[in-house]
Amino acid sequence: MGFRCGIVGLPNVGKSTTFNALSRGNAESSNFPFCTIEPNVGIAYVNDKRLYELAKLVNPKKITPAVVEFVDIAGLVKGASTGAGLGNKFLSHIRDVQVIVHIVRCFEDEDIVHQEGKIDPKSDIEIVDTELMLADLQTIENRMNKSAKLAKSGDKHYKAEIEILEKFKQKLEKGEPLRLTNSFKDEEKLLIKELRLLSAKPVIYAANVSENEIGGGRYSQIVEDAAKRENSPVIILSSKIEEEISRLETQDEKNEFMEMLGLKESGLDKLVKTGYDMLGLITFFTAGEKEVRGWTITKKTTAKEAAGAIHSDIERGFIRAEITSYDDFISCGGEKTAKEKGLVRLEGKDYIMQDGDVVYFRFNV
Repeated sequence: MGFRCGIVGLPNVGKSTTFNALSRGNAESSNFPFCTIEPNVGIAYVNDKRLYELAKLVNPKKITPAVVEFVDIAGLVKGASTGAGLGNKFLSHIRDVQVIVHIVRCFEDEDIVHQEGKIDPKSDIEIVDTELMLADLQTIENRMNKSAKLAKSGDKHYKAEIEILEKFKQKLEKGEPLRLTNSFKDEEKLLIKELRLLSAKPVIYAANVSENEIGGGRYSQIVEDAAKRENSPVIILSSKIEEEISRLETQDEKNEFMEMLGLKESGLDKLVKTGYDMLGLITFFTAGEKEVRGWTITKKTTAKEAAGAIHSDIERGFIRAEITSYDDFISCGGEKTAKEKGLVRLEGKDYIMQDGDVVYFRFNV
């Protein structure tokens, strides 16, 4: 399991172009609103150098990186929360993602019309945020009506729920997305998860710049300022450049192309790192002759739970995990020498997995 990103933004900001570049998908990209009606889903591989270093030692038949799932959601417009531009349908697609990647247009192009008639990143961000909050207000009000009827029976649970919903409602009516709240109580988190509130989802801003402003420009600075005010991460990318990178066949070709442009990493790599950090994700590896593979789990995942990421049977029949840290595996030149040096540990079901663990699960079903 990787993580699921929903790519959102106003029409004609470069969403579908970015989606195609990041996932090598085939989303339709056209110069008119709502060319993306049903969400396109694409898979991108996580470029983790450790995976390929392990493969050099193990020489497997197959290398399988961890993955990120991108969902290209149609462009939102003013009034989306009340159905404008099929907005209700589009907003519903966002409910199933873990992270919102908000593409903000930061490039000039006379051939690509802007929905609002001019390039204005601050306004673009506010429009999308407003629609997410209005949709949440509708969800909350519907739930409050239901809870109020149930609370009449004297059920304390629903009385407490109404208090939480009222707190959320007041924040949203002030124009504050729920993601700006510093911390939530456990019961508040559960309600947010149950209602799948849109404005509570973490946001990564992606300033989509022209090819000659990849280092940043006046429009991308506006996005960075907005992101800083709400303590959200921002990455600068050029969908055109990402598209060119995605067409290259090998990682060496991609690295050479990025070096020529003065880029240390692609927009995809930056996005993955940012998303992993936001969601508290880590990677563990399995390394055998058949396959070297990266697996994505959350921090504080136990060894038994990690086994379930591979297959439910492995979790059900879990006996123990044979674990070598990535650094030890590499420095020893493989598992055999690591075992000889006593660096392969036997861990039980309650062991907390660490980023980079190289694991062999023993199980019996």
